[in-house]
Amino acid sequence: MAEPVEVCVKAATGAPDILGDCPFCQRVTMTLELKKVPYKLILINTDDKPQWFLEVNPEGKVPVIKFDDKWIADSDVIVGIIEEKYPEPPLSAPPDVSSVGSKVLPSFVKFLKSKDPNDGTEQALLEELKALDEHLKSHGPYVNGEKISAVDLSLAPKLYHLEITLDHFKGWKIPENLTHLHNYIKLLFSWETFEKTKATKEYVIAGWKPKVEA
Repeated sequence: MAEPVEVCVKAATGAPDILGDCPFCQRVTMTLELKKVPYKLILINTDDKPQWFLEVNPEGKVPVIKFDDKWIADSDVIVGIIEEKYPEPPLSAPPDVSSVGSKVLPSFVKFLKSKDPNDGTEQALLEELKALDEHLKSHGPYVNGEKISAVDLSLAPKLYHLEITLDHFKGWKIPENLTHLHNYIKLLFSWETFEKTKATKEYVIAGWKPKVEA
């Protein structure tokens, strides 16, 4: 039996023994789950990072994963390496769909942190969500059609954070008329893999609170 791969992920804000709310960490653990790669989580308290962690990873960001005695950072890089090392099932998406939904996270964060209702951030987010809905309408149920791909694994945690935080901090919900997007979210959130790797709602809120109130 292969030794489990070590993965450093964010611990929950205020609860260092519980899995925290990093969407990039969840993307990596979902990828490992789908490829049935045994792994061991190392929870990192991002408010008080251990010295050994900063020594192997001076930038101090999570996730990082250990392959061949080397610690590797950046979820894009990590997912690429996992795909190379464990090609089954294949998850890489063709170039024409690999950037679908890539602006959802930055536009959601801008809107979430915005204090001015007329600054256009809500509109910008709506446009990104509409574009995603349109893509799913013609190519769904997943971004790459019938098959789950790396793009869905990247989007699922981000949409989870978007739904929880915008509802909690702004009382805002994804418009009902984006039906293809709503169906997609339902599909993603119903996966066992998603359920198993997600942070609970209270820790998603706790993780975003200092950023929203800054």
